[in-house]
Amino acid sequence: MIDDFRFGRITVIGDLLLDQYISGGVSRISPEAPVPVVLHDGLRCVPGGAANVAVNAAALGAQVHLVGLVGEDDSAARLKETLKLWPTIETDGIVSSPDWTTITKTRVVSGRQQIVRIDVEKLTPLSETLQQRLVEEVCRAIAVSDVLVCSDYAKGVLTDEVLRAIIAAGREKGIPVIVDPKRHTFEAYAGATLVTPNRIEAQQASGLPARTDGEVLKVAETLSGQFGGNVLVTRSEDGMTLWQRAAKPLHVASRKSEVFDVSGAGDTGVATVAAVLSAGQTLETAVVIATAAAALSVSKFGTATVSREELSRELLQEMPETGALVPVEQAARIVESWHRHGAKVVFTNGCFDLVHPGHVSLLQAAAREGDRLVVALNTDRSVSRLKGPTRPVQKEEARARVIGALRSVDLVVLFDEDTPLEVIRTLKPDILVKGADYTEDQVVGADVVKSYGGKVVLVDLVEGQSTTRLVRGMQSAPS
Repeated sequence: MIDDFRFGRITVIGDLLLDQYISGGVSRISPEAPVPVVLHDGLRCVPGGAANVAVNAAALGAQVHLVGLVGEDDSAARLKETLKLWPTIETDGIVSSPDWTTITKTRVVSGRQQIVRIDVEKLTPLSETLQQRLVEEVCRAIAVSDVLVCSDYAKGVLTDEVLRAIIAAGREKGIPVIVDPKRHTFEAYAGATLVTPNRIEAQQASGLPARTDGEVLKVAETLSGQFGGNVLVTRSEDGMTLWQRAAKPLHVASRKSEVFDVSGAGDTGVATVAAVLSAGQTLETAVVIATAAAALSVSKFGTATVSREELSRELLQEMPETGALVPVEQAARIVESWHRHGAKVVFTNGCFDLVHPGHVSLLQAAAREGDRLVVALNTDRSVSRLKGPTRPVQKEEARARVIGALRSVDLVVLFDEDTPLEVIRTLKPDILVKGADYTEDQVVGADVVKSYGGKVVLVDLVEGQSTTRLVRGMQSAPS
């Protein structure tokens, strides 16, 4: 699961914002005007914009190089102070300029109700010198980074010139370039690997509706034609849709949850995609995990982060937990879903006729090797061919029910062949487990699993435990 991911380094560049929350209670209406009177009781400052992307990636465990522009003002000082809470974020790439005003959004809230928002921003065109400094900072950072994120809030930092230079640098380095867009069209993002508009942004940039799954795919294809890469459309309560130029589209549903505040949910999503990609996972896995992270984000008030622990719990809740006996084809779909949630899938097999402590010990040891355990059982015909006409003692349905009832087992399948080789090829488990009475070269499917980066684990057996011995004991027992 995500607990075991080894996150890499991410460079984030974009518009840096300071989000401030003035909180207080409301008990009366002002006599001066029909507005509520807020009795001030606190001020909270948190990073916003590209800085919020950075802290969300850091909250998952990634190392982050943050690049952006601030003014020489009190808001810049407060923003840098909030970033000190995240030691894995390097802020040397933040450029200060007396000609720039640090963008600040101040929200006055009472309880969970936002009363008013006050924005401070004075946007001026960037000089060539400032643009060059930003590009230089990005190039310095991506030299040791695994992913580049461009967080475009349309505040002026990501000019056409800056975008061209940094996207080209990312492509030359051979790392994914992700853009969270705010343009009316996406031509300026040419060369990016992935652009992540929300539904409204996608509709505006494409000029097409994006209500149904089919419409969203058409919109994504149109947007891809503008910049040449993949498109991830975030769809609020409808989850996310990934359209790829060289792969099948993917719709990921969002788990229904109470929505308190959508502020920064897009930042959480793009940060999670970047972090998961930096850990060497697939884009499909990144999108599934990002959908869960965004759902957690909107359940919190204000600009917020999602921790690795919170996200891990959410992913476990989303993954189907079952010890049921299912056909191999259905098992393949379930295992694919587990993989997309970042789970390591373990596989073991056997007849498991008359389950004894040795079997239980083997299955418990197998389950500890990963996140989900699939057990493949020989059918009755297969057992009879291997063990003789008097076996199995229990029919396959009974054996499957007993094995599936064990806490360590998540899924059970049957195979009619003498070996589970075809099942292994279909399910593509990450880890193949057998007893230590085998050697690795004797384990059926070992070469298949290792061919795509999986591994084989041999676990110690409980001495003196075997179904054959139990059957002989029953046969020799006095009647």
